Amino acid sequence: MVMVDTSAWIEYFRGGLPRVADKVELCLEQDLVGIGDLVYCEVMQGIRSPRQRREVSGLLLSLPQFSMVGFRMADKSAANYRLLRSRGVTVRKTIDVLIGTFCSEHNMRLIHHDSDFDLMAKHIGLEVV
Repeated sequence: MVMVDTSAWIEYFRGGLPRVADKVELCLEQDLVGIGDLVYCEVMQGIRSPRQRREVSGLLLSLPQFSMVGFRMADKSAANYRLLRSRGVTVRKTIDVLIGTFCSEHNMRLIHHDSDFDLMAKHIGLEVV
């Protein structure tokens, strides 16, 4: 299973960077993509058009859905954040640590276009596509 981060969905929906958008397309074609509640929220909050919201929501909600945060995952994410800081890695957004930790803990690969995930990958066992 592959999780697509908000940064990669943006590239996909905008027809942006082919190296990112093509990975998303390939994984969608192979039915490998799941959607996390945090990613869904981030994607949907950035869409202004009602028509586009319906279309994007329809696609995302047709994928296998995952609740990404509970107390166990919050605790593990906080521990990962402290680990990263102790190793000189500062992740700019808490939500990225939550997403990265969820993927690492559930052995899900991550497609992204956000350098914070590359920084944390080797420290928390996150596999990026």
